[in-house]
Amino acid sequence: MPRFSLLAALLIASTSAQAAKWIGEVKKVGGVEYQCKCYSDNSCWPTTTDWTALNKTVSGALQIAIPPGAPCYQSFGNETSAYDAAKCAETKEKWGDEQWLTDHPIAALWPLKTNNTCLPDNAATGTCTRGFYGRYVILATTKEHIKAGVDFARKKNLRLIIRNTGHDFMGRSTGYGALIINTHGFKDVAFIKKYTGPGDWSGGAAVVGAGVQGRELYRKCFAQHPKVVIVGGECPTVGWAGGYIQGGGHGPLTGLYGMGADNVLSFDAITAAGTYVTANAKENSDLFWALKGGGPSTFAVVVSITVKTFPEIPTAATILNINSTHTNDTELFAKGVRIFHNLANHYSDNQMFVYFEIGPGPGRLHIAPFVGPNMDEAKLAKVLSPLYKQLDAAKVPYDAYTREFPTFFEMYIDMFEDEPPNQQSIVGGRLFTQSDIANHGDEIVDALIYAAMPEPTQLGFDVGHIVNPGRANPKVDNAIHPAWRNASSFVITNVIMQGTESWDVKMEREHFNTHVVGQKLRDVSPNGASYVNEGDLNEPNWQEAYWGANYPRLLKIRQKWDPEGVFFTETTPGTEKWSVLDYGTKLCKKAGK
Repeated sequence: MPRFSLLAALLIASTSAQAAKWIGEVKKVGGVEYQCKCYSDNSCWPTTTDWTALNKTVSGALQIAIPPGAPCYQSFGNETSAYDAAKCAETKEKWGDEQWLTDHPIAALWPLKTNNTCLPDNAATGTCTRGFYGRYVILATTKEHIKAGVDFARKKNLRLIIRNTGHDFMGRSTGYGALIINTHGFKDVAFIKKYTGPGDWSGGAAVVGAGVQGRELYRKCFAQHPKVVIVGGECPTVGWAGGYIQGGGHGPLTGLYGMGADNVLSFDAITAAGTYVTANAKENSDLFWALKGGGPSTFAVVVSITVKTFPEIPTAATILNINSTHTNDTELFAKGVRIFHNLANHYSDNQMFVYFEIGPGPGRLHIAPFVGPNMDEAKLAKVLSPLYKQLDAAKVPYDAYTREFPTFFEMYIDMFEDEPPNQQSIVGGRLFTQSDIANHGDEIVDALIYAAMPEPTQLGFDVGHIVNPGRANPKVDNAIHPAWRNASSFVITNVIMQGTESWDVKMEREHFNTHVVGQKLRDVSPNGASYVNEGDLNEPNWQEAYWGANYPRLLKIRQKWDPEGVFFTETTPGTEKWSVLDYGTKLCKKAGK
C-alpha cells in the first residue's frame, strides 16, 4: 500500500470530528498529552444513581463484573466479600471446561490478557483484584439492552467492551474498568429455504444471533431437513456472528465456499450513535463491506447475521502424527515437516483444509485432521499419496488413519479435537501465500520449527491451517486482506509463558515474540500477511499486515460510523491515536487527535 495513501487517510481521520470539551482525565506521558476515558478513580465516573438508572433501562441486566475465580477468595479487592465455598468448588471443577468459561459473563479463555487475576488455584496465598477485567457488565438479551449500553458508554465517556464468548487469543474481549456488553444471550437461529433479499444469492440462508457458537450452529444446520452446512471455524466455542465473521473467518469448508465473511448476506447492528441499522448490498453498503473482515468490535455491535447455507456433503478425514514415539532424530523430524508443509499448495488446490500443530523438540507434528470435503476414503488417500510416498522415501516414520463420513458434521464431531482453555501464551501469526510456499517452503518450515522452541529455556508451539479461500472465491468485494485469495497456509505461533512473570518480563517477551519469532516469519514470506483475529498486537505496520490496500477505505468508514471512538479494540482501523497506558489499564488518546 503506498505510504501517502495511509497518511492522507489518517489526516482525514484526525480532522473529521470537531473538538469538544473532554470529559475525563488528562495526563502527560513522556511529554505527550493524553485524554483518557473515565474510570472509577475519576470525578467523571458515573454516580450510583446513574448506574441504577442504567440497570432499570436494561430491565435488571446490569451486573458488577466479577472474575470467575473470585468466589475462591475471601474478598474481591475492596468491592465485595467474595468467598463462596460451593461456587469455588464449581469454578475449580469447571476451570478446564471451555463451554463453562464462555458461558460466564466476563471470563477469558486465556487469562494472560486479564493479568492472571483471581486464578482459583492461587486462592490460598494470592489476592483477588480486578486485573484487566471490566467494571460492569450488561447481560444483553434484546437490542434495546445493547443500545442502552452503547448510549451510556458514549455519553459518560467509558471504555466499552463487546464480549460474546471470550474465545479470544488477543485479549480484545476484556478491558480494565470497562462497561461490558455481553451478547452471548442472542441464541436465535432461523433458516430460510430460498433467500430473496438484496444481492444475487437465491439459495438457502440462516439468520444467526450474535451469541451462537460454532459447534452449536453446525448442530442446528445438521438438524434441518434437508441437512445444510455453513462456513464456520474449527473451534466449538467461537462466537460465530461476533469476531469470527468480523475478522474474516476461515474454517474446514473455506476451500469449497470461501471465508465466513464471503458468505454474509446481511447484518443487523447497532452503531456507535445507538442507531439500529441493517447493512447489506442495498442498505448501508459501506458498513456492510467493512463488517465483512474489517475487524471485531470496530464498526458496530452486530445483533444478527444472515448467511448463505449449502447442502450437506460427504467428507473424509485423515489424522497423521510424527512425534517422539516415532523418532528422536530432530533432523529426520524436520524433514518430515518440510515434506508435509511443502505440499500445502497441493492440499489447498484440492479444496482441502488441514489443521496441524507443531510442538517443541525433539519434535511433534500432529495433523488432526486433513479434511477432504466431497471425498471418500479412496479419493482422500489418492490426494495424500504424494505425502505418503515422500515420507516413505525419506524413511520418516509416522502413523495415520483415515475415515469417511456421510456428512461434514459427523466428520467434524468425530475427528476434530477441542482446545484446552487457560493456556498462557503470547500469540503471533503469519499467512503464507502459494508463491511463498513454492519459493520459500523449506525456510518457512525452519521458521515454524524455530517458533516451536525458539530458545533452550523458551518453549513455544504452532497451530496451523492449510486453507485457500481464493480457490472457491478468487475475487470478493469485502474488507479481508487480498492476500487471503492467494493463501496456502496460515499459522498461529505461541510463546509460552508461566503466568507469574513481572510486567517488565512480559514486555520483554512480547518484544521477543514480535521482533525475533515474528520477524523470522516475515522474512520468509515476502508476499504474506497477518490475520486480525489471530495475530500479534504489536505487529509492525499492522494496517498493511492485516488489511493491505483495503486499509484507507476502512479508516474512512470507521470515521463515518464512529467519529468519537466509542468502540475500541487494539490494532483495528482508526485506533492509531489511542493507547492503553498505566500498565495496561487506562485507555487514552493523544490530545488534539
